[in-house]
Amino acid sequence: MLTITQELFDRIVAHSRADHPDEACGVVAGPAGTGRAERFIPMLNAARSPTFYEFDSADLLKLYRDMDDRDEEPVIIYHSHTATEAYPSRTDVTYANEPGAHYVLFSTADVDAAGPFQFRSYRIVDGEITEEDVEVVEAYPPAA
Repeated sequence: MLTITQELFDRIVAHSRADHPDEACGVVAGPAGTGRAERFIPMLNAARSPTFYEFDSADLLKLYRDMDDRDEEPVIIYHSHTATEAYPSRTDVTYANEPGAHYVLFSTADVDAAGPFQFRSYRIVDGEITEEDVEVVEAYPPAA
């Protein structure tokens, strides 16, 4: 299950809506080994496309160096779908190279009875997609 604060949920949704009609993308980093999403890092979709996203390679290198310096890891890797449901495409699965991350998709399309948008999370390991529940909380409990 992905547990995410309301603030981070709202920031992912706002970024996705702001970049529409192009797909938005970004990362939420957290302290290594905790699985706790804390630091919101919106990224530029270098493809500037409504049908796919691509992290800029220089930005991605800078991000990973920054996370390493902070002893962080990518807890959430997110992007939006602008015309389809929030389900990983074949390209999304190909790009999924962080087996410990939650892959969040936010759809800005109203494609079914789920409402005006969908916010869904998946684990993608070795090409296998597993959807997981999302729990939105006001705040995380204090660290033990």
